[in-house]
Amino acid sequence: MRISFTKMNGAGNDFILIDNRHQNLTLNPGQIARMCDRHAGVGADGLMLLETNKKGNADWSWKFYNSDGSDAEMCGNGARCFAAFTRSLAGGGGGLSFETLAGIISASFDEARVTVSLTPPGPMSLDAKLEVDGQTLSVHSINTGVPHAVVFVPDADQAMVKELGAGVRYHAHFSPRGTNVNFVQILEPGHIRVRTYERGVEGETLACGTGVSAAAMVAARLHGFKSPVTVQVQSGDQLQVSFVEQDGRFSDVRLAGPADFVFTGEIELD
Repeated sequence: MRISFTKMNGAGNDFILIDNRHQNLTLNPGQIARMCDRHAGVGADGLMLLETNKKGNADWSWKFYNSDGSDAEMCGNGARCFAAFTRSLAGGGGGLSFETLAGIISASFDEARVTVSLTPPGPMSLDAKLEVDGQTLSVHSINTGVPHAVVFVPDADQAMVKELGAGVRYHAHFSPRGTNVNFVQILEPGHIRVRTYERGVEGETLACGTGVSAAAMVAARLHGFKSPVTVQVQSGDQLQVSFVEQDGRFSDVRLAGPADFVFTGEIELD
């Protein structure tokens, strides 16, 4: 089976995108993991299928998979790439919307910069004391379409992302499905740096859109940051998170950043 694909990059988070508007393609977890493999396949943090929306409550629909082949509810950087990919195929000069497992996402465009609206976040939990790898960590958490833990560190360069990230990700506090984990350094008021251990990738990625959104909102609650918050990710790119905070709740969360086309190609799958 030969499959045509497009490779895209959103602030260092890379993805495989496939046009499945005729919905004649079904991939199993092994095939997805093979395509995302950086040695035996294309290489990516995740894979997305563009499909028609049969419910009629959004313009399009996506299927999103982690690099291990598992389903994923939402991905902020992936959503920006998916929006740019969809517009490149379907045309149109305005915005668009698409349905995810986390809800309906809308996107708007400003030249090469894409802004997506995230689904309303869940309640925020602050200052859980977790024992991880012999350390007691103060862990904050919020669901921004997928679950995220936030740990503030004095220096992101020194954060033990792989070791502590795995410990928090699999901690009983977040069982049974686990969580993504963000290590956050405050650079200055309204400006943070974030490194992320992603569930489903099982390691650090160069950026995570839902993760930086979670980090920005936790920083707003704990450190009084105002919207928008600028976030530097591990790739060196910057993302911007805006939101409305009222009566202790966050709404109208938006993530803005690049969505770059890398290359197109074909891959042969068994």
